Amino acid sequence: METKLTLKLDKSVIESAKEYAQNNNNSLSKLVENYFRNLVTKKETPKKHSTLVESLTGIISEKEAEEWALEDPKIRYILTKEI
Repeated sequence: METKLTLKLDKSVIESAKEYAQNNNNSLSKLVENYFRNLVTKKETPKKHSTLVESLTGIISEKEAEEWALEDPKIRYILTKEI
């Protein structure tokens, strides 16, 4: 059963959301519905790493790290150390 919902949002946000919906062949109502559905059904997955590690992931490539490891024994040690 569908029902109507009234929201008060900043006008620029509404316009941007409408444009986004149109560009993605969707309606604003469907976007909001999907967002709410994901919000209430989203299950937190346990993190394997700290927030700091997550934020730093991907800053350097594996190849760069290997090259640095060849030059610096400290880096070589860190890369081979088990977590």
